[in-house]
Amino acid sequence: MRVTMIGSGYVGLVSGACFADFGHEVICVDLDAGKIAALNRGEIPIFEPGLDELVASNVRAGRLSFTTELAASVRHAEAVFIAVGTPSRRGDGHADLSYVHQAARDVAAAIGGFTVVVTKSTVPVGTGDEVERIMREARPDGDFAVVSNPEFLREGAAIADFKRPDRIVIGTEDPRARKVMEELYRPLYLNAAPLLFTARRTSELIKYAANAYLATKITFINEIADLCEQVGANVQEVARGIGLDNRIGGKFLHAGPGYGGSCFPKDTLALMKTAQDMASPLRIVETVVAVNDQRKRAMARKVVAACGGSVRGKRIAVLGLAFKPNTDDMREAPSLAIITALTDAGAQIVAYDPESMDSARPLLPEIAYAPDAYACLEGADALVIVTEWNAFRALDLDRVKAALKRPVVIDLRNIYRSSEMRQRGFEYLNIGNA
Repeated sequence: MRVTMIGSGYVGLVSGACFADFGHEVICVDLDAGKIAALNRGEIPIFEPGLDELVASNVRAGRLSFTTELAASVRHAEAVFIAVGTPSRRGDGHADLSYVHQAARDVAAAIGGFTVVVTKSTVPVGTGDEVERIMREARPDGDFAVVSNPEFLREGAAIADFKRPDRIVIGTEDPRARKVMEELYRPLYLNAAPLLFTARRTSELIKYAANAYLATKITFINEIADLCEQVGANVQEVARGIGLDNRIGGKFLHAGPGYGGSCFPKDTLALMKTAQDMASPLRIVETVVAVNDQRKRAMARKVVAACGGSVRGKRIAVLGLAFKPNTDDMREAPSLAIITALTDAGAQIVAYDPESMDSARPLLPEIAYAPDAYACLEGADALVIVTEWNAFRALDLDRVKAALKRPVVIDLRNIYRSSEMRQRGFEYLNIGNA
């Protein structure tokens, strides 16, 4: 099939490359000429394991290409995906749909025959209706259907998630559009990936509800971790104990410094705002948003306490900057709030991350960056582990201890065992374990 992907960011690029790998002919469009030029040189603008090889192989096969020319790319497409950004709008927290609306106008002007226009961007309930209205207004004679098809990609595992999804949610009641969508995803039939067809508004809400629920699980176990520290319990054992209940499940029950990234913060906020506008407030989600915001700065206070009540003039080593491992994404990363609070308190920060330091430098220009983990630790008064990269799970602890001025380790991801660290002579503090 002929597929056009409007937007060559994280979702558009991964989705486009995977559709091409299924055998479809995919054109990825972006207004950013520099990004398109880089992609045509084989340079991938984001770090996602396996994406560079996937893009390169499908470009070589002639199934994947990149351009800034939207009209020519859309004219003969059977399916056009809108995969542009929907950041939080300044001032009120609603999703900024200006890029989606502009894409709808541009696509309407360019379509030829029957075209399925698919909203892949994460958008509030009712956005599909507005996209259809915009397109009908621009092209009263246009033959098209507007479909919702939210993405459920985890950064760091996006290709596997696309090719082996738990489910594919498709919001349409148009029989012609349904047939096109079934054909697009036909290569996944062998994986028995269920296609869930719903009304368009239901599909849009599924995406937000899923992210809000996962954010709630994270926030719940973080609050239980705080209680564990007060009563002398172990949050990892609590999480395992409740996660073995099939009704609960063990995923997203890992206590830490709070959620971040491109999805959970903006999606919980957008859902909260939509519910408030509809006079149907989601009190649980509102609390999740508030608790998560407060938690990140609370982690900085934990570091200060571990350093004797003051970090002024002290050198603090930070391992991990990205919001999660296997990505270079710094959006809403807990490290930003933690480092800012520590520098405000007078600390001198030196940081290391295997992939995200280039992304971090414009956001944290006042700190120092180390070439590797051990250089980061040299002469530091304390080590703070913020992101659980695999490279940090097997550090040479003797070397760590020798590098630190004081053997103080604040492990915000619980990747080491308290008993072992203390036996080795570390002053060790983690999450949810008194």
